[in-house]
Amino acid sequence: MGQAKAADSTPVDSKYPYTSVDGDPFGMRLYTLDNGLKVYISVNKAEPRVQTNIAVRTGSKQDPSDATGLAHYLEHMLFKGSSRLGSLNWEEEKKHLDVISALYEQLRAAKNEDTRKQILHQIDSVSGVAATFVAANEYDKLISSMGAQGTNAYTSNERTVYINDIPSTELERWLALESERFSELVLRLFHTELEAVYEEYNRGQDSDFRQGYYKLMDLLFPTHPYGQQSTIGTSDHLKNPSMVKIHDYFKRRYVPNNMAIVLAGDVDPDETMAMVEKYFGKFKKQEVVNPKMPVEKPITSPQIADVTGADAEFEMVAFRLDGVGSQDALYLELMNGVLSNGTAGLIDLNLNQSQKVLRARSSVTTNEDYSFLMLSANNREGQSLKEVRELLLAQIEEVKKGAFDDWMIDAVVRSYKKDMMGQMEANWIRAYLMSDAFILNEDWNDVVNRYDRMQKITKDELVAWANKKFKDNYVAVNKRQGEKNVEKVDKPEITQLTINRDESSKFFKEISAMSSKRLEPMFINYDNEIQKETIKGLVPMNYVQNTTNEIYNMYYVFEMGKKNDLMIPLAFKYLP
Repeated sequence: MGQAKAADSTPVDSKYPYTSVDGDPFGMRLYTLDNGLKVYISVNKAEPRVQTNIAVRTGSKQDPSDATGLAHYLEHMLFKGSSRLGSLNWEEEKKHLDVISALYEQLRAAKNEDTRKQILHQIDSVSGVAATFVAANEYDKLISSMGAQGTNAYTSNERTVYINDIPSTELERWLALESERFSELVLRLFHTELEAVYEEYNRGQDSDFRQGYYKLMDLLFPTHPYGQQSTIGTSDHLKNPSMVKIHDYFKRRYVPNNMAIVLAGDVDPDETMAMVEKYFGKFKKQEVVNPKMPVEKPITSPQIADVTGADAEFEMVAFRLDGVGSQDALYLELMNGVLSNGTAGLIDLNLNQSQKVLRARSSVTTNEDYSFLMLSANNREGQSLKEVRELLLAQIEEVKKGAFDDWMIDAVVRSYKKDMMGQMEANWIRAYLMSDAFILNEDWNDVVNRYDRMQKITKDELVAWANKKFKDNYVAVNKRQGEKNVEKVDKPEITQLTINRDESSKFFKEISAMSSKRLEPMFINYDNEIQKETIKGLVPMNYVQNTTNEIYNMYYVFEMGKKNDLMIPLAFKYLP
């Protein structure tokens, strides 16, 4: 994969200005509307579908310190519709939603448990009345009627992303639906969705791994939201939500100049941009104020803590480094490949294949402000977690000593490049990479040239960097077996809601009535598409050229199987 170069000029045959990167294997075009909305498009004609991501540059890092979990809860609520979508009588519904909002503010201020119960009872009662004006699940019904797959959303430290995989002929209906969805926030069916978030929180409390990870982040980021504000939020904040704060957050952060529409698949860029302009060009740009993030002090000695739970014991170790776009981020990804690549990494050879521990692994997480390397492993029977930690740290020392083969760096980079070429075949991975670039403010030229830059790093340079960065500046968590001390959120008593499942809103009917082109089936003529040859006049060979990337797949087909000989499946496992 040759080096790509940035290109700022727009070809004369394009109606809409965009930037691109020469030689980019993804062929990504980046458009910017007048209101600041970014539109990433990567054309892939392999199938008549489009992976759609709507990415918002916000997450738990931007949560108010007194309302953690807000970004995640807002993500849930954006499936509930708007004043036009999901409502049968908005004027009447809004009256009750305003009452519910005021009651939640009273709940936040209430200290007496009896008072809280009375307020929760009122919320439940008014919510029951408000629900009678709701047309149930209209977003889900409409998106399903379009043939969407994988409808979902996710929230993490710095991102909230809404995803769908739709037929290419449904792009305009999808844009019409999503523009309405993101035009305003309506917090209907609020307390029942809160129940779902409570359940998600409690499942996290049951997970020993998640509790260990939370503690690891707390040690690694003692002042930064990465460690002090989990995406799910605290139990106290979940029990005292503020609809006022959620609305305020939406108005401040869900603005076009803080969002991106990401499309990967069978699209015509000019036609698509005309539709995006039609449905999202009306959104108003406004200033986005990002809170100033604390700068962590250097870790000067090991910070170690214990957590307990019923699951098998494990050890976690982490090192904190600089964030996206830094030298650390590039070198760290390379070092991670040297440590663990599933086959010949130091952890693979020295720990897993040597059976010195159970299931050792390493991983890298790169965020805007910081990145970190995490090592983890389960202990063998009778093995202490301290010994596991020492074995994991010993692999870092091996890198610092340069105790790995000279060919390793080239092999790691080649493997990364191969993986990247393979990613071109999947629309969802294309969309994920583009969404990531937007969220982290990465220049696309840096994304597509990452491994060319990495390939220039020499072994001596990696070793020198590792010696500079990795000392006793780590944090570790011992996950021991024992009684778990966690706080769960008790679900409030909720009366089953009576929701209208037969009537539909006017907007629902409008979107349903929009016409879409029918997909024209393509019938393959296998005689024309598949080339046929014979090797030495004996072995038939059929092949199709891969025009997407430089990867090839080879299959040997033998007209025999386990029904011919039970030893065949075992014998084939010994083939290289």
